[in-house]
Amino acid sequence: MTFRALLTEKGADGAISSSVQMLDDARLPEGDVTVEIEWAGLNYKDGLCLMGQGGLVRTYPHVAGIDFAGRVRDSSDSRYHAGDAVVLTGWRVGEAHWGGYAERARVKGDWLVPLPSGLSSRDAMVMGTAGLTAMLAIDRLEALGITPGSGEVLVTGAAGGVGSIAVALLKRLGYTVAALSGRPQHATMLTELGAASVIDRAEFMAQPDKPLESARFAAAIDCVGGDVLGKLLRQIAYGGAVASLGNAAGIALNTNVLPFLLRGVTLAGIDSVMQPYEARIAAWARLAGLFDFSAYADNVEEVDLDTLPDKAAQILRGEVRGRVVVNPRG
Repeated sequence: MTFRALLTEKGADGAISSSVQMLDDARLPEGDVTVEIEWAGLNYKDGLCLMGQGGLVRTYPHVAGIDFAGRVRDSSDSRYHAGDAVVLTGWRVGEAHWGGYAERARVKGDWLVPLPSGLSSRDAMVMGTAGLTAMLAIDRLEALGITPGSGEVLVTGAAGGVGSIAVALLKRLGYTVAALSGRPQHATMLTELGAASVIDRAEFMAQPDKPLESARFAAAIDCVGGDVLGKLLRQIAYGGAVASLGNAAGIALNTNVLPFLLRGVTLAGIDSVMQPYEARIAAWARLAGLFDFSAYADNVEEVDLDTLPDKAAQILRGEVRGRVVVNPRG
């Protein structure tokens, strides 16, 4: 049997290129479950993989795509049977293991979870790794005592995939949301998603640094990292928390101990991969019940395997808002 795939290869000169090719099932990596992919997602990390940046891909040829949804074709894992709807996010699929930019994938059963009842594979990828990560961040803030009555919650990188979904979910849960973005052209979109205020990142970062700044936010979901994270930590109120999940602006943390010692701020790291099977099922179920697809529809773009590389380059340049979903059969 053959299938179409966007195959990324490394030439003798070290150049990385991707092209749509017909592959045989024998090329698929080892795994317990073969999935007929219906939709995949396109994230920042996917762009890095396709362009050969960040050292994420070690072995070529490669099929990128860190998340996908579809139906089981065959399985040696007793939890899955032919025809079952499933979704996969993370687990280094699309990096160390062939991923979702193909009509077919073979993976370990532990990496999958059943698709929640009533949720389509396309809707699952509208949320994808971004939606799951946003949901996990909100779950962590709530576990740390943050409620809608605690005060304003800041979302950094708010125009991106995780950030925009976090804004929409927080609003739906009754929180007052401030959206921080380096893209002022997306202010209207963020307001429509539920942000009570939109803060320009350049203005936010231009304020003079102090060991502690005015307590402005009850909590934050940080999708950026770097100096943005250091800056916002000094503006979190007493007993507040920051769920941090991104490092697009760098992994260095420029801060001091005062937010933690004098205000009792909690910094919680969010990794959507390192979640137990049952925890992932629970997060997907909550996400499927909360997310308002009609309100988010204008923030979703569709591409196919042929147009995917160009869109990935746009994501790396910061030119894409919201989510991009991939139809490998389009």
